[in-house]
Amino acid sequence: MQVYIRSSGNISPQHSLEKDLFFAHREMQDGNRWHAVEPEYSRYVDSKMIRRMSRIVRMGVAASKACLDEAEVRMPSGIVTGTAYGCLEDTGIFLRRMIDNQEELLTPTAFIQSTHNTVGAQIALLLKCHGYNNTIVHRGFSFENALMDAMLLLREGMDNVLAGAIDEITEDSHAILSRFGLYIPAIDNPEITAKTHKGSVAGEGASFFLLSSQEIHGARAILRGISTIYKPESLAGVESRIHAFLKESSVLSDGIGLVLSGANGDGDHDEIDNYLSATAFRNKTIVPFKQLCGEYPTASGFALWLAVLLISEQKTPDWLPNVSFPLRNILIHNHYDNNHHALYLISAC
Repeated sequence: MQVYIRSSGNISPQHSLEKDLFFAHREMQDGNRWHAVEPEYSRYVDSKMIRRMSRIVRMGVAASKACLDEAEVRMPSGIVTGTAYGCLEDTGIFLRRMIDNQEELLTPTAFIQSTHNTVGAQIALLLKCHGYNNTIVHRGFSFENALMDAMLLLREGMDNVLAGAIDEITEDSHAILSRFGLYIPAIDNPEITAKTHKGSVAGEGASFFLLSSQEIHGARAILRGISTIYKPESLAGVESRIHAFLKESSVLSDGIGLVLSGANGDGDHDEIDNYLSATAFRNKTIVPFKQLCGEYPTASGFALWLAVLLISEQKTPDWLPNVSFPLRNILIHNHYDNNHHALYLISAC
């Protein structure tokens, strides 16, 4: 089922809420972790409420509000949010208080605000939206399943569904996940470079999209299809699934003008990207989008936002490779931890 993307809102390590600034300036990674470029939140939320929101909630609320404002829609019919980690900052606060107070005299506030559905619930409270509200938590497929849930709602007759992805990285979570080799650890010895370590550069972000099943004037792009692959048996198996996915979407490989790749800098995980660049994506313009946002479980939300921006504006920033225009189709291939592979096909309206 294809759906129309009416609008999008994105907070990322780039200036993604301001299109002109995004096209003009690229933020460069500094250190072993990307930090989101956060806006002046009072533009989107009452300043008295901002003080009671954690950082991830502010990011989610602002990105969703920017998305709705762009489409000039005040109330979505439903809200679906995908997140793998939820509110990590509040989780850390709750655990620290539990230890400091020896598990006694704990207030429930920090725990309530640490749950995964906090962002989606806060958006609904601010909008006074009493419709469908669901949060999907499924590791590297959290955003993909949120989109599929939204698409099912559209198929059942609902319209203007707000779907989003959000994850944050904190000092504590970065330190813990680095121990497991997921992220590059902090390097104290200047003689040791990041290349000697397994892992990628951590990132974070919030992306929201307003979806419709109806062709609407002003829609920014069409999501032609989405597919997931869990723990593929071989590199050739991924290539075969890509060809099958394009065939199901009635798009020939020659019709793909740009590929947004999930390469993240980890040599073990990027083996699949090197293979595909020589096979399925041979002679195609490939942009590794995680060089702009870092690695996190719902990074495909940033990739979808970038694809929608490029295909609707029909131009690229000077700091991206040359792309042939008009740009009709963009293929996204994301992979998280080399287990969760996702494919998206985005077309111009």
